[in-house]
Amino acid sequence: MIENRDVTDAAWFLVWPGLVLNGTNTIMARAVAWRMAGLSLDREDPSPLVDQISRHVEAAIANGSLAPGGRLPSWRDLAAQLGVARGTVQAAYERLSDRGLLVTAGSAGTRVVDPLPVKEALATTTPSRQDPRRGPDHASAFQMGVPAHDAFPATLWSRLHRQGVQATSLWTGHSDGRGLSELRSALASHVAIARGITCSPEQIIVTSGFRAGLALAIRAMDVTGRQAWLEDPGYPVARLAVEVSGVVPIPVQIDEEGLSVRKGYELAPRAALAIVTPGQQAPSGLTMTQNRRSELVQWASRSDAWIVEDDYLAELHLSGRSANALASGGGADRVVHIGSFSKTISPLLGVGFLVAPERLVDRMIDVASWLGAPPNVAVQLALARFLQEGHYLRHLRRMRRLYAQRQNCLLDALARREVHTAIPSGLSVLLPLPAKFDDQRLSSEARDAGLGTAPLSPWFATASRRSGLMLGIANVIERTIDRDCTRLLGLIADQTKKPARWSHDDCFSRPSTFLR
Repeated sequence: MIENRDVTDAAWFLVWPGLVLNGTNTIMARAVAWRMAGLSLDREDPSPLVDQISRHVEAAIANGSLAPGGRLPSWRDLAAQLGVARGTVQAAYERLSDRGLLVTAGSAGTRVVDPLPVKEALATTTPSRQDPRRGPDHASAFQMGVPAHDAFPATLWSRLHRQGVQATSLWTGHSDGRGLSELRSALASHVAIARGITCSPEQIIVTSGFRAGLALAIRAMDVTGRQAWLEDPGYPVARLAVEVSGVVPIPVQIDEEGLSVRKGYELAPRAALAIVTPGQQAPSGLTMTQNRRSELVQWASRSDAWIVEDDYLAELHLSGRSANALASGGGADRVVHIGSFSKTISPLLGVGFLVAPERLVDRMIDVASWLGAPPNVAVQLALARFLQEGHYLRHLRRMRRLYAQRQNCLLDALARREVHTAIPSGLSVLLPLPAKFDDQRLSSEARDAGLGTAPLSPWFATASRRSGLMLGIANVIERTIDRDCTRLLGLIADQTKKPARWSHDDCFSRPSTFLR
């Protein structure tokens, strides 16, 4: 097959073997054309460019514009025509190859498979525009905030959920605003065993996740218009949620022990609230020391303030035993403990919980009953049985082993490419970048290429922002990790115009270094 690129109207003319072109590149015989003019890349669309390209190619195959055996443009040529990186086109082609629609034939180029798979497998509709605040529906390489999509006991969960649907299908009463009693009892037992928290089921309120739990806590505390300490760097969603709730966020620098109580008091001595992740701070991966926990609790007691404990990834420490929750020790009467199953089971499960201190229980129940909405009752019942029958703790043990292996796999792949400054941090690896590097632009380009990296700089609220990428390890796949790392480092090299490697002088080399 011969590709004639001297054509107009943004079209690729695919000339079948046996056809001859004259000296002026005029097609003298029958040809089949796949017109790219219909492919419009919408850069305002939150859908990655990889998705847009692969959908267009798939639609062309489905409607017959690309016949079985037809050859596609090369990565380089199509990338130049569309104004995207070669890796973006490569990723789109590889996605369709994985689905059995395309095949790479060496010097013969990339072609449509012949024969095609069943027609029902091909896309024929255009998906609706997504909310830009949502992530992709399916986990991608390096994506943060999602568990391993290939390791969850789906068959077991499906059975428990089916049983939950059957058991609750004839329930006609109103649901308890606090959540299903069976689940609250199971959660009280679980946090006692796994997090060292002594509480009754009456102190447990089931929510739809961390954000819902934080909103409930802020409303129950009645802190609107007052100040709140937040970790810097820290979870951007918490900072934005506090602002939306009418609370004034005060970024407080963390050090090797956790949030600095001394600095917090200097910045906002009358703060009414502190939001911390003592179990495994993000993005640093640090665990708050016992001394710092005591300082924080003493501050809350003296100031009549509250502490919100975001138990982020505390149950998924990859080395050593997880520290007990802040709400398990002295001063627990000032701590609201918020947990979620989004990182351990799935964000789509839509279930979280909070443990209310006794002095806030009644107020929180009122807020939950009149303004909240508990998750689906069948899901709650399935989760209760998942906990009660010991499946959840077994799942956590398996995930800790698996994630440790995948983190090492990613670090080894980077080391083979002479990148030795990567830092393991919780369920991610931090990849430092030189000062003033535009990590948000780089992350956007990586997402367009099908890589789910997250920029580090938005986690900083102050002028001391550091540049880097956060690479999630939950969905690292050994057979594709070398290819994924090569594509990512190629994007970095394209932006820096130099080899994708950095010295320790250009970036931080330990978690404590970038915190100061």
